[in-house]
Amino acid sequence: MIKKILPGVFSALGILLLILDSKTALAGARDGIELCLFSVIPSIFPFLVLTGILTPAIFGARIPLLRPLSRILGIPAGSEGIFLTGILGGYPTGAQAVHQAWRQGQLNNEDAKRMLAFCSNAGPSFLFGILGTRFPKIWMPWLLWGIHIVSAVAVAVLMPGKNTTPYTNRPPASVTVTDSLKKAVATMGCICGWVVVFRVVLAFWDRWLLWLFPLELQVGIYAFFELANGCCKTDLIASDGLRFILCSGMLAFGGICVAMQTASVTGELGLGKYMQGKLLQAMISIILSVIAQYILFSPTEKVALSPVFVVIFLFFAAVTAIICLKSKNRASILTPVGV
Repeated sequence: MIKKILPGVFSALGILLLILDSKTALAGARDGIELCLFSVIPSIFPFLVLTGILTPAIFGARIPLLRPLSRILGIPAGSEGIFLTGILGGYPTGAQAVHQAWRQGQLNNEDAKRMLAFCSNAGPSFLFGILGTRFPKIWMPWLLWGIHIVSAVAVAVLMPGKNTTPYTNRPPASVTVTDSLKKAVATMGCICGWVVVFRVVLAFWDRWLLWLFPLELQVGIYAFFELANGCCKTDLIASDGLRFILCSGMLAFGGICVAMQTASVTGELGLGKYMQGKLLQAMISIILSVIAQYILFSPTEKVALSPVFVVIFLFFAAVTAIICLKSKNRASILTPVGV
């Protein structure tokens, strides 16, 4: 009963806020629309169109150079291109590619849900476009991207339910440029809708609540809910080392808004193990970025971490790993599609 009432209560409170503080709502919506027009759409839309055409074509293609990748990631042979699409296309194009292969019968349900954990990642267009100018040295964004890729591979290695059995390749459904364009427009509409909604919510938070928290925590809260806004807020952090660590964790987790975007493109498949994978990837990315900054950053760029922070973080990392991998002992042998 409570679950049925809560959405209505939150909707009523939201409408009341829009009426009482329409100025904040309009400012947040305007910022969200500008973010979509000048950042989100240019960096994602072309990849959505191309992914819709490319995924059926590359799935099952026999590319010898990519075969070791399927064994490392524990994914069906022939599906390596989906992982590469997620690395290059950015959120949520990898998830869209997984869903498309699943809809066409080229991935079974368990494999598709497992691949959602590590096949959707921040792309280079977003990473270098948003974060490229926020670090004093040109190699730092490249290092961030490298850590991001390594952490995604690590999640695949750790995630239970591996299946490297080659599938009997089914003829892919014919996808024209027009079909892919129509689907990309609809997907882009969902993505931008979520961006605007979360930007309005964050505008209210910023006005009424966030100012109570320390600056670093404010940036973390922004990033937890909406990745692009969180990355833009990192300019407020003076320490290059701390900014690097926060950005690494932000990129890996993606934020709640990206999770909603992912749900928009995966439809009836659901999120699968997406959230478990993103939590685990964020923990791995933060650990790698801490190690990298102590090795590569100058003394003035490094951030000093107190022992208390380290102990608390390691505790949460251990809890996250247990939650994400708790089904390992229950993983069963999967039956390949088409056999």
